[in-house]
Amino acid sequence: MKRFGEKLRFLRQQRNLSLMELGGSVDIHYTHLGKIEIGKKRPSADLILRIADFFNLSADQLMRDELEL
Repeated sequence: MKRFGEKLRFLRQQRNLSLMELGGSVDIHYTHLGKIEIGKKRPSADLILRIADFFNLSADQLMRDELEL
């Protein structure tokens, strides 16, 4: 799950979303998302599911480093 933050940033930028916009959509503070993107924090299971649902992906796609988006 080392690439989670990288994948999250890619998805967010692909949709032209700011951290604040994405944070509002998945109900988490944007600074926490920023720390996840740079690898300083790890997402909870609940947050992974909310992000996967938001981007219409499976949690596996986000969590497994060997799987591409």
